[in-house]
Amino acid sequence: MAKGGDMMAFNDERWSSLRGGYKVVYDPRPALRRLAVHYGDKSVWDELWNELHHQGDVGDASYAAVVELARISEGQTPVYWGAYGLAATIEEARLIDGRNPSIPDWIEPHYKAAWQTLFQLALRDLAVMTDEATVTYALAVVALHRGRFNLGRMAMCTEDERAEMLRDYFGR
Repeated sequence: MAKGGDMMAFNDERWSSLRGGYKVVYDPRPALRRLAVHYGDKSVWDELWNELHHQGDVGDASYAAVVELARISEGQTPVYWGAYGLAATIEEARLIDGRNPSIPDWIEPHYKAAWQTLFQLALRDLAVMTDEATVTYALAVVALHRGRFNLGRMAMCTEDERAEMLRDYFGR
C-alpha cells in the first residue's frame, strides 16, 4: 500500500468490535478474506455493500474495510468498479453526515494511505477503461481524493440524474 506506515494488523482484536452501516457489530474480515481469494465474487461484494453502508450510515468497520479493499485491489487490473464505488460511497457518507463516526486513530493513517492507493489505481484505470461503472466511480474517487466533494457526488449520480441537474441549472 502506498505510504502511511505498516498495514493494520488483520489479527488486531479491535476488528471484532467494529460497527458497520447498520450501527451493529460487523467484522468484515471473513468477507475480505474471501474477496482476496475470489475478487470477482458478487456475493462477497454484495455482503460488503450491504453491511458497510446503509442509507447514508457507515461505521468504523466501513473505514477499516476501505483499507483492505485498497490493498486487495492493488493486485487487480483493472480494479473492480465496486471497490471504487464502495470507497466513494463510504467517504461521501463520512463527509456529509455528522451522525457517522470519525475515523478511529488506529485506522486513520491507513485509511489515508488507502485513498492514495485508490487514487493511483483510478488514474491508471481511467486511462484504459470505458465501461460506465468503472469510469463513474473512478472519477468519484479522483474527485473526492482531490477534495472536490460536490464533483465526486455528482460523478456518482447516474447519467440521467446528471442530465436532469444540468437541465435544471441551464434550462436545456
